[in-house]
Amino acid sequence: MLTTPIVRCIKNQLEGVELHYITKEENRQILSENPYIDKLLFLQPSIWATIKMLRDEHYDVVIDLHNNQRTWLIKRILGIKSFSFPKINFEKWLMVNFKINRLPHLHIVDRYFDAVKTIGVISDQKGLDFFIAAGDTLQQSMASPYIAWAIGAKQGTKQFPVQKIIEVLNSSAFPNIKVVLLGGKEDTARAELIMKATATIAIESLVGKSSLQESATILKNAQVVITNDTGLMHIAAALRKPIISFWGNTIPEFGMTPYYGKNDVDNRILQVPDLLCRPCSKLGYDNCPRGHFKCMEGIEVVELLQQLQSLLMR
Repeated sequence: MLTTPIVRCIKNQLEGVELHYITKEENRQILSENPYIDKLLFLQPSIWATIKMLRDEHYDVVIDLHNNQRTWLIKRILGIKSFSFPKINFEKWLMVNFKINRLPHLHIVDRYFDAVKTIGVISDQKGLDFFIAAGDTLQQSMASPYIAWAIGAKQGTKQFPVQKIIEVLNSSAFPNIKVVLLGGKEDTARAELIMKATATIAIESLVGKSSLQESATILKNAQVVITNDTGLMHIAAALRKPIISFWGNTIPEFGMTPYYGKNDVDNRILQVPDLLCRPCSKLGYDNCPRGHFKCMEGIEVVELLQQLQSLLMR
């Protein structure tokens, strides 16, 4: 999702360019409808099969927005001109391990553009792209306004706790509006706990029941999106939705907050500031390494309710 501005700007700013994009198969739904991509390729079971596939395309330039050992090897063997960007891994290591902040005050999307400035491509500041396929109309015509709440995240320490979600939904201060839960199949058990504990609330769970494209349709029609730091957060940003996001073990300073470019969209970040153990990782853990999970447990329900009311009143 965060590479989509690069794709759009390359295609729009370099006349006659043919643009191919290689990624993991699991990302197909994110990019399959993107009109700026001429050909979508997927990593093969072996790196050598991947390299052969790329060699057969006879590329002129490689733009590497992953910049890891695998992409270094691929570029080295292809032997063609390539460009990348600084990953600031050392700066992140300093912040995680010693809380020394040498992080640049730039979103990762803006840092990505360092990889293409040499070929004359600059940011158009139009934000992220996500294109919904024709025919993905799940819940497209829901009669009443609703909030979309994305309850999942790849790492446990990025997930707002189930009991706090239940507390929010059962609060007498919660606005009189429907809630639609979103997430993958791995989030089904958490969704069931929420549904059982909030029987009197107008709530519907599509967790594990909707494709990524269908979930995007739900996000598109929501009044507000509440989400962890996850892929659905970035899709909501691409769809220009107001977002309330939770930040637990990771921090916004890593540069991966909702990105709107210069689009005027309201974005509220909830976190526990000045927590000495935070950030504990640049990615996340299944469970809090210290056992207390203060980075999420310390986010106040009343603050979330206030931010939600504020966005719904806009």
